[in-house]
Amino acid sequence: MNDPSLREMQAPLLVLGVFAGHFWHLPAPTVSVSSVFPDRLDLDFFDTPAAFEAWREALGIAPQTISERVQRNGVNRVLEVEAEWGGARLRLRSFAPVLTLSEERSRVEVAS
Repeated sequence: MNDPSLREMQAPLLVLGVFAGHFWHLPAPTVSVSSVFPDRLDLDFFDTPAAFEAWREALGIAPQTISERVQRNGVNRVLEVEAEWGGARLRLRSFAPVLTLSEERSRVEVAS
């Protein structure tokens, strides 16, 4: 396998620059661009799906395209969505603890 050049990673890097200029007010994700997938920009969010949702909405990604799964023996909830944006493949992921029923009720009561 040949290692891609930085030029082959240009699209996700340019999109990242656009995001920094236009979406500076959104919560900061963990960002990665990899030579394994040189055309993809990954934005990962940890602990709360709210940041994931803010980015999904700002980017105009339809909520019905989100996939959801549970990992680590039911401990972590993972939300994931992929989309094309500015010539790059974009992947947003959220990793958050699965709340118990009492934790969910407490969260709803605090928000009310």
